[in-house]
Amino acid sequence: MRKILTLFSAVALLAVPAAAQARGLDFDISQPITGPIKLEIVVSEDLAHRANNLPKKISDRRSGSRIGASFSSNGHYGDRAIEFLLEDLEEELVRDFSKRDITLSETAPTVLKVTIEKVKNNRPTFNQLSRDSNLSFQSFGIGGANVSALLTSLNGEVLGEAKYDYYSDFRDFGLQGRSVWTDTSVAFSKFSRQFSKKLARAGASTS
Repeated sequence: MRKILTLFSAVALLAVPAAAQARGLDFDISQPITGPIKLEIVVSEDLAHRANNLPKKISDRRSGSRIGASFSSNGHYGDRAIEFLLEDLEEELVRDFSKRDITLSETAPTVLKVTIEKVKNNRPTFNQLSRDSNLSFQSFGIGGANVSALLTSLNGEVLGEAKYDYYSDFRDFGLQGRSVWTDTSVAFSKFSRQFSKKLARAGASTS
């Protein structure tokens, strides 16, 4: 379940205000970062488990409302869904870093590991539909994601840490018109945009 990419140079990251209906981007950095960065995009151990299993905790297997549907953030997403999530976040980061002239390198001395910690899908995945006859593509719920990031040196020294989350609100209009990963993709886009902006403002560039 790992996808390792290479990216980017950076100088520093700062916290930004919380997004509506979510905490937003929160970043703490211990020292300036210079030079190119190698980026790794992975999923958490819990999310990897849920690709083909129900959550390990029984309490996580059900939701108390229709909007927080039981399939959402539950399990049995399927391997294809996990690959889609990794590729979706990759595309967002590559695009936003490229827009801001932030370079990438496979041999960078600084590693940025971005982890998709948790997701909620708006509609059942193909694998969920195939396993549960009570579900249909008309089933829907709120969606979003939790993402974390860790900056380390090659010797393992922690240089910075970040957390980001975004979830839609049950009051949002058009919820029923969303596809499987609409709100998760929105979360990835917001994270990528805010993250890259902070790097660019701190002076990251191809030079």
